[in-house]
Amino acid sequence: MKNKENTTRKINMYVLLLIGVVISLFPFYWMVVGSTLPSGKIFSVPPKLIPGNHLLENAKTLNESLDFARVMWNSLFIAIIYTVISVLLCTMAGYAFAKFQFKGKKFLFFLILCTLMIPFQVTLIPLFEIMVTLDWLNTYQAIILPSIASPFAIFLMRQNMITIPDSMLEAARIDGAGEFKIFFSIIMPTMKPALAAVSIFLFMSQWNNLLWPLITLNSKDMFTLPVALSSLIGMARIDYGQVMLGTTLSVIPILIFFLIFQKNFIAGILGGSVKG
Repeated sequence: MKNKENTTRKINMYVLLLIGVVISLFPFYWMVVGSTLPSGKIFSVPPKLIPGNHLLENAKTLNESLDFARVMWNSLFIAIIYTVISVLLCTMAGYAFAKFQFKGKKFLFFLILCTLMIPFQVTLIPLFEIMVTLDWLNTYQAIILPSIASPFAIFLMRQNMITIPDSMLEAARIDGAGEFKIFFSIIMPTMKPALAAVSIFLFMSQWNNLLWPLITLNSKDMFTLPVALSSLIGMARIDYGQVMLGTTLSVIPILIFFLIFQKNFIAGILGGSVKG
C-alpha cells in the first residue's frame, strides 16, 4: 500500500514538474518561432507554433535597423569588462570585511547593506550630472564605472569568505606570503563557486541594463542591446519578427555564460547563507 502511495506521489510530482517546465519554456520557444515568421503571422489566431522560413529576412532587416554586429560588440565589451573589474573589486572588499579587523568595520558594512535599499532611480540625476561634468556621456566608462562596486556582490563574497579558516591564512603569512599573494593564490582559487555565482549575477545585470544606458548613450554606434532593441518599438509600425530575432540573439550570450559557470553557481549562492 505504501509503495503504491509513494509511486502515486512521484507520478504527481513529475507531472507537476513537467507542467512547470512547459509553462516556463514555452515563452522562449514562442520567441524563437516568432523570429522565423513574418511580423503579420506572429500574433495570428490560432498561433503559429512551427518555425517558418522568414529567418533570413528578419536577420537582414534587423541588421539594417541596428547594425547588429556593432550593438552586440558594445554589449559584450561592456558586460565582460564590467564583470571582470567588478568581481575583482567586490572580492577584495569581501576579503577585507571577512578577514581583517579595523575600526568602523561593522558600520561600513552596514552602510553598504543600506545602499541595497536605495532605488537606482534616486541616484539617476546626481550620476548624470557627474557624467556631464566629467564629459563621459556616450562613452563606455559612463556605463561601466557607476555600478562597479556591487553591494550584493560584496555581501555574497564576504559571507563565503567567512568559511575560510583563519589558520590557513596565518600559515601562509608565517611562510612569508604577502596579502596580495594570499589573495590571488589562496582566496581566489578557494572561492571558485562564489566567483561563478557573482560573475553570473553581475554579467546578467549589466547585459540586461536598460535605464542607465538609455540615459547616457545618444548615438547608435554606442547602443547596447537593450537600448537598440527598445528603439525598434516605434509609435506607428513595429516589425515583431526582427524584435523576436533580436531578443532571441540577446539571450544566447547569457545562456552560454550560465552554462560555463553553472557547476559552481548553486554552491556559491548557498555559501552566502553562512552566518557571520
